[in-house]
This record gives sequence, structure tokens and C-alpha cells, in this order.
Amino acid sequence: MLRSLLLAATVLAPLPALAQGVAGPYLSARIAGFNNDYAAAGDSYADLVESGERDPQILENALIIFAVLGDVETAVDVADLLEEAGMPSQFASNARLVKALIDGDYATVDTLLEETVGGPLLDGLLKGWVAAARGETEAALIAFDELAETEAFTSFALRHKAYLLALEGDYAAADVIMSGESESGPLSATARGIAAHAQVLSQLGRSEDALELVTAANDVTSSALLRDVQARLEAGETLPFDLLRDARDGMAEAYFVFAALLAGETSTTYTISSARAVGLLRPDHVEAAVLTAQLLESQDQLELAAEALDGIPEDNPSFWEAEIARADVMHAAGEDEAALAALTALTESHGDKVEVWAAAADLARRLDRYEEAAAAYDRAIDLLPEVTERNWLLFYARGIAHERMGEWDAAEADFRRALELNPGNPNVLNYLGYGLVEQRIKLDEALDMIERAVEARPNDGYITDSLGWVLYRLGRYEEAVDPMERAVELRPLDPLINDHLGDVLWAVGRKREARFQWQRALSLEPEEQVERIRRKLDVGLDVVLEEEGGVGPIEAASDDN
Repeated sequence: MLRSLLLAATVLAPLPALAQGVAGPYLSARIAGFNNDYAAAGDSYADLVESGERDPQILENALIIFAVLGDVETAVDVADLLEEAGMPSQFASNARLVKALIDGDYATVDTLLEETVGGPLLDGLLKGWVAAARGETEAALIAFDELAETEAFTSFALRHKAYLLALEGDYAAADVIMSGESESGPLSATARGIAAHAQVLSQLGRSEDALELVTAANDVTSSALLRDVQARLEAGETLPFDLLRDARDGMAEAYFVFAALLAGETSTTYTISSARAVGLLRPDHVEAAVLTAQLLESQDQLELAAEALDGIPEDNPSFWEAEIARADVMHAAGEDEAALAALTALTESHGDKVEVWAAAADLARRLDRYEEAAAAYDRAIDLLPEVTERNWLLFYARGIAHERMGEWDAAEADFRRALELNPGNPNVLNYLGYGLVEQRIKLDEALDMIERAVEARPNDGYITDSLGWVLYRLGRYEEAVDPMERAVELRPLDPLINDHLGDVLWAVGRKREARFQWQRALSLEPEEQVERIRRKLDVGLDVVLEEEGGVGPIEAASDDN
């Protein structure tokens, strides 16, 4: 619904009657909004409003953009103009609500919440925290209990009730809820919820229980916040309850829950404006900053994404997590050296973190700097307190780096270690199987691996290509045709797969079709094999293989090598 509203507001609506001289800025704003270029749209809408434009449709469009930019002051100014124009707007109410919460204007908040501004979950959580901000603790607890009566909201409402109880110093009551011992049962697990529970347990003198809780969570997740909590508990520290410091932090947490739920489920634009509200209420909420950046990056708004991650202090427990996200944004923007420099600096300041070295290694590998990647993966693996199933990806990625460096023995060892940790993983089966074929060794095993990979992921064009290619390399040409044609159907724009199909078709005598596939492969601008493909078009595959010393189909599989 929100997505359709936004599109209608910014793109599909007919051109309104415009004051003289503003048609250009309006069209610029519409186009920028359609392309998710919020900064440019904001500039154009600011010009329109400043020039005196008061068309309600334009004003609502402008308000939406300012909310996405996190400019709540301007958004409320535009909401005032909308009110003067007599146009009701949910977006205007949203902006007013955030502004009133920031200002502590709870009378205005009460009025707005009577209109159900953000929906029952957000409004219900905010009602509780507004009561808490007034010092009306009992009323706040009742508000959370009332919200919990709706089954879909129970877990969220009770977690916030537990937060309030902890803020009031009633850690025992908070623990009953957080531990799932209350009548409503266990709460859904979140990193921030687990961190809060650990702090509560620590305040109750149960640091061993707190450590057990976060250690178990860190075994299955990668949260900078939880890593910090675990380290402090291991150091013998008694943790204060400071995940939330006051009722305003509770309001920010309500918006964070709302934004996290919206992500991927509704309009990205609306989700960003909700995530922005978190930062406006609590600027040090790193997880909200990362979410905002990820949402903006998904819409190619890379400069805004980077800005969302600026200013996070290095002593914040989640600083390294935000820096990794910032490096991802820089890489997406083509600023590869800056991204590498940021991650290199992070390995110097936070070199005790596996995730930091893994991020540096991943970026180096994506940039074809395989020696750097392998060395960084070494550091990441060396930092592991123990190797568990969830570490398979480190070995798989290091195996790719070794394979690209021509170090097959090391690569094969890493791939097999990854398979030990994650048996049956189709990506590993495919890469190892394909590599064995290219090494011309253990071909029966290689074929079995790739067949298992195809069975697990039949619609993956790359894996299906591997099956066709190993059959071709084994000289089983007729059998290779179907999977190779299927691979091209799945990945029609991949030059290597089209090139492979050309070789298979040539091998079964369909030479005209083979030349067509090679021509198509060239038209797709391959990064490798360009001269080889051109040579095949000139003289045919047979001559090319002869020129290469007869490297082609393998007569028989050998498992002895």
C-alpha cells in the first residue's frame, strides 16, 4: 500500500497546474525521486517550496523526500503547508510524530497517536514509552501488556516491557520475561535483546549465566555488540544495564524494531524514513545507521549511504561493524583503494576480530589481489578459538584465492576442509569438482560432486555449466549437450557459458551452431579467452586444440593422481 502511494505521489500522478517557471524543477524532482536520487530530489523540492509552490501533491512528494533524508525540521515545515492547503497526509503525521518525540512534546504525540500514525505495533510501543517518559511507569507497563494481547505483537511488547523494568531497576522481573519464564513463553531472539538480557543477568550477579547466553549466541551469529558483551564478561566485568538509558532510547528502539520488520517487506523509501527516525532520536544507535546505509546502498544511493555511517566513534563496540559496512559502500561506488585502506586501518585498530580480517580478505579477493586475500584469510582462520561448522566459508574463500594463484594443492585442501564442515554444500562441490576436472585428476569423483551440486541446485546456471563441461572433458559429448544448453538458458548473458556451449556443439558436429555461440560469447564482452575464441572462429576448435598441444577431452578418468 505504501509503495503504491509513493509511486502515485512521485511518478504516476498527472502534472499539476504549476506556477510560472517551476515546471522544470518539478520535473527534475519527479525524475530524481523515481530514480531514488533523494539528494537531488530534495534540492529540487526545496527550490519549489521556496519559490512559493503550494500544490498539495508537490508538497507531499517533498515531505516524503525530506523524511527519507532525515530532515525532519523541513518535513514538518512542509507538513504545515499541507495543513494550510487542507490536505490530510499520513506522511505529514509521521513527520510531526518524530518531531514531537524529539522535542518531548508529548501532548502532540498523544493527539497524533489517536490517529494510528505508524500502525498498531509502532504506536503501541510509543504509547508505553511516552508514559514512561512522563514518569508514569504503571501506565507504561499496562500499555505494553495491552499491546501484548495481540498475538503477533506479544514478543515485541514484552521485550520492551522488560527493558522498562530493567530501567526501573527491577532486574528480577525483567529476567522472568527475557528468559521466557513468563506465561507468554520465550521471546524471539535478537542480538540487542540478548545483549540486554546479559546485562540484566550481570546485574543480578549471574555473570556465568550471562556469559553462557552470549557465548551460545556468538557461536551462530556475528554481532559486534554481542562480541563486546562476551569480552567484557570474560574479563570479569559487571555490566550495567545501558542498552537503553532512558525512555527516549526506548522510543528509538521502537522505531528500530519497526524499520527492521519493514525491511524487504514494503517500500524501501518508507523503511528508510523509519530508520532515520531512530538516528534522530538516538544518534549513537549504530545498528540503525548500518540498516539505513544498507537500504540506501540497495538503491545505489552510495554517497548518502556513506554519510549515514560517518561520525561513529572508534570506541563504540560496533565501530568495526560500521566500518566494514562503509568499506562495502566505497567498493560499490568504485572507490576500491579507499575501501581497502579503510579495512587495512581496521585490521590495525581491531586486528583481534575474525570478521575484520575476513572482510579485508573478501575485498582483496573481489579485486583479484589473491595473495593479499590468502594472507588475510590466514589471519582470520588463525584467530578462530576453534573451527566449527559456521567457519566453512573462510576455507572455501581461501581455497578460491589459492586456486586463482595456481596453488592447487592448497586450494584442494581448503575445499575439502570446507566440505567437512558443510557437507553437501553445492558451491563447494561445484568449485572443487570443476577444479579437479581442470587439473585432469580424480575425474569420477569430480563428476559425482558436480552431479550432487546440480541435484541440490538445479536452476543454477554456473553449476549446470560445470556438469556439461565435465562431461565434455570426459569425451561424453552427446551427454554434455543437454546440460550445457540448459546452462545457457539459465545464464544467457554469461560469455564463458556460451563459449563452452560452442565447444560442446562443435564436438558433436553442429559446427554452424558452435560458431554462432562463439560469436555470441564475443558479443558479451568476455574478460578472458577473447583471442582464443577469435581463433576458434577463424580455424575451428580442432586446430586450436592441436595448437595447444592436444589439451582437450580426457580419454579416461584417473583416481590415482
